[in-house]
Amino acid sequence: MSRSVANSCLALAVAAALAAGCATDTPPADTQAAPASASGMPGPSAGSVATKSSPAQRTGSARGAQPALKNMPAQRSVYYDFDRAEIKPEFRPAIEAHARYLRDNAEARVTVEGNGDERGSREYNLALGQKRAEAVRQELRLWGASDHQIEAVSYGEEKPKALGHDEGSWSENRRSDFVYRRGE
Repeated sequence: MSRSVANSCLALAVAAALAAGCATDTPPADTQAAPASASGMPGPSAGSVATKSSPAQRTGSARGAQPALKNMPAQRSVYYDFDRAEIKPEFRPAIEAHARYLRDNAEARVTVEGNGDERGSREYNLALGQKRAEAVRQELRLWGASDHQIEAVSYGEEKPKALGHDEGSWSENRRSDFVYRRGE
């Protein structure tokens, strides 16, 4: 084989490997709607969050760098009341399922992303989002997940799920999301 053909084959193989390593799946639409307040005013909301999942969520291939591991919990968001960071009882089973998944998959890593609605200052919303993420992180640890598997970050109001300016949209934006990534 000539040297130029061998170099071409090597370059092609390297390019293919790089392309495969950079490929990501597109994130699925989140099918979990936040419970809305009947009055349209901020405050406690009734009901629970749907736990439907898409095939991508069931295999864990959602959100790009998430590993394709089996038995990953489908419910990926925890929702909060207005101006609160306390975890509502209806979300504890989902958090327990994520903790169990982390315990059973030592290579799994999760980032808990805290979010807030558009009301309040940017600084206030960042702090509230961090409190929400930390509350979920603490709950995961209480259920047996390892500290090194969990990162808690806040996006404040910067990553809204809903773009409206009403209670229905705000209730969807008051959340913490579970975002899985490969072990480091």
